[in-house]
Amino acid sequence: MPPRLLLNRTLVAIGGWAGALALTLSLTACSPSSTSKSTPASTQPATPHVSAHARALAKEEQIAAYSQQLDAIPPPAKTRYMAISSSARWQNPFLTIHQNSVELRIPAPPAPRTTRRGHRYARRPAPLWKTTKLTLDALPAALAALPESNWPYGRVIAYQDDLNGSPSARVKVRRNEEKTLNLLNDLGVVSYEWPRNRH
Repeated sequence: MPPRLLLNRTLVAIGGWAGALALTLSLTACSPSSTSKSTPASTQPATPHVSAHARALAKEEQIAAYSQQLDAIPPPAKTRYMAISSSARWQNPFLTIHQNSVELRIPAPPAPRTTRRGHRYARRPAPLWKTTKLTLDALPAALAALPESNWPYGRVIAYQDDLNGSPSARVKVRRNEEKTLNLLNDLGVVSYEWPRNRH
């Protein structure tokens, strides 16, 4: 065979082998690796986002539930509570409104009998009132938990502002008073501003 023809055949063979090798490498690069591992998706649950609107709806539902409980208290008897001339004689809940809180006053339960005198027992001296300082958010639950015996005048609550502070503090008290009265209205409780000339 002539040398030129032999060289041409050798080049063709080498070219065919190179093309096959290039095709193999191309297919290998395109196919997924058997040893590679895909990163699994996170299995951690997403933190639920509670919107301000959802919180407001939940609060409205709570207020409605407390209002339904307070509906068991009879409506207020205006002729009865308007006749009370002294705060010491007031038997319904009484509120003192502060800058960022309210103070709830109710008649204290009688003290247990502890001292024996002959065949009878004397009661231990006890305070006339039980007072509790509350945030405004805690007030609905506190009122709904009171028994009907704490509402002898019906579903009415007396209130007064704490105006003993500075002028700026009094402004904050007035703002808290507005919030308190709106809340009492949502609960279906009549608010009665205690006259300043009565003690």
